[in-house]
Amino acid sequence: MRDKTRTNSTEPGDRLIRAGVIVFFVGAVATLVTVAPMLLGTTPFPTYMFGLSMLMGVGFLVAGAGVLRSIAAGRRQARAASGSAAPPSPPR
Repeated sequence: MRDKTRTNSTEPGDRLIRAGVIVFFVGAVATLVTVAPMLLGTTPFPTYMFGLSMLMGVGFLVAGAGVLRSIAAGRRQARAASGSAAPPSPPR
């Protein structure tokens, strides 16, 4: 199997996962910057910094959507490899 897998191949959902990780880390840095003045006893940052902190959740959701997309693509690929396009019928 190793000879059939390319090392730098991109699967469906990989770009969403990468984008989600980047957005998550931007939100994490914004959260640290926002919380630091509270811990240091200095003047807090403006309100929009709290909004930037919400990017952590957005990045998490984007990465999760990428994971779900790659799972769906893997299931489609496995279904195509098995030769059955339709799901099996339930037993009677």
